[in-house]
Amino acid sequence: MTTAVVLFTRDLRVHDNPTLRAAMDRADRVVPLFVLDRRILDSDYFRPNRAAFLADSLADLHDALSERGAKLLVRRGRLTDEVVRVARESSADAVVMSGDVSGYAQRREAALREALEAQGVELQVCRETNFVVPAGAITPDGGDHMRVFTPYFRRWEDRPVRDVLGAPRTLEAVSLKSAADDAIAGLRLGTTSPKLARGGEQEGRRRMREWVREGIDAYEDGHDDLAGDQTSRLSPYLHFGCLSPVELVQLARERGGPGAEAFVRQVAWRDFHAQVLAARPDAVRADYRPRGDRWQRDDDGLEAWRAGRTGFPIVDAGMRQLAEEGWMHNRARLIVAHFLTKTLYLDWRLGAAHFIDLLVDGDVANNTMNWQWVAGTGTDTRPNRMYNMTLQAQRHDPSGDYVRRYVPELRGVAGGAVHEPWKLPEDERATLDYPERIVDPDFARERFRRARGK
Repeated sequence: MTTAVVLFTRDLRVHDNPTLRAAMDRADRVVPLFVLDRRILDSDYFRPNRAAFLADSLADLHDALSERGAKLLVRRGRLTDEVVRVARESSADAVVMSGDVSGYAQRREAALREALEAQGVELQVCRETNFVVPAGAITPDGGDHMRVFTPYFRRWEDRPVRDVLGAPRTLEAVSLKSAADDAIAGLRLGTTSPKLARGGEQEGRRRMREWVREGIDAYEDGHDDLAGDQTSRLSPYLHFGCLSPVELVQLARERGGPGAEAFVRQVAWRDFHAQVLAARPDAVRADYRPRGDRWQRDDDGLEAWRAGRTGFPIVDAGMRQLAEEGWMHNRARLIVAHFLTKTLYLDWRLGAAHFIDLLVDGDVANNTMNWQWVAGTGTDTRPNRMYNMTLQAQRHDPSGDYVRRYVPELRGVAGGAVHEPWKLPEDERATLDYPERIVDPDFARERFRRARGK
């Protein structure tokens, strides 16, 4: 009998998983494996919110596999060593895994291929598991990736999408010794955000069905409504592969309508950023399009931003939502990132690092390239745009309910006045436990223009 190891990475699901299906197609038996990679566990990327979500997702995957006659084997250590060891213990002739795009993922794949080949074991990589269109499938003439989203999206829309695969009913598996429950429980570390979402494929699929049935129709008109919160909140489940982006896009297209079309466009941004990072893995640290910035050094301003105490209510609401939920509304992400990089003129890498500390959907490609887009050092073709924080608040939170939801000091301020507490009468301001603005907007605007030579 032939045996294949299924190496789960960011594809923690049994529904529409081409990697799992490929292993079943090529071998009589499979060994479902997840490695708690020491390189990741010891890195700045491994933070409490994502660790808790990962633990939920692995436990859910373990249950789903057990229902089908297999068990998830969980090992801890150096990924290459553990995979080679499991392949040897199970007498596997192949390891099947999903492809990924970060610099580390690319190095990991190359090292694993070399180590397995030395043992006479083939490595099969499925590029289509976690993206609608895999990185490198759409390229310009004479180039390795698309640098502007709109032409990329036109080609992305026209590209045929693979069929959605059902979950296997049964699995023929090889049983190896594994204390999976203990290993998964040991992932929970530190203090998480108090309103962190629960992870796992089962929860993700419930949310996906509910979103497509009840929420997606309002997406085109409501996706920037901060108080309305008319977004899918599916990004953590896509990040960990608890949901298939192909299945999500198929369901959205079947629903149809302007809301579904607008939502599918956002899923395409995920693929766009992935193909940028796959070609330019150095963009995690280096400016994709350098602007000659000499970023300010302002430790107090940075700390005020992190704590949601800048004196700009719309910024503070977004930062406090992040701390409370491990997630932030997409429009709020744009606002707080503009404030850090253009109002305070602080390095985008500082903001990206803080997001990685807390975001449960802290995807390397999306986080990096979105921060660079906002800072004007990425793929954006309008690098010198600068938001007016008050106008953003009035446009996207006209009632002030989003601010009042996350900034309790301002809950007693009526209507849109909540966005400009500095205009309140002095005696009323004195009753608020809320800071003064840490920077003058006119000064900040002029400083940024000078810095960018505009």
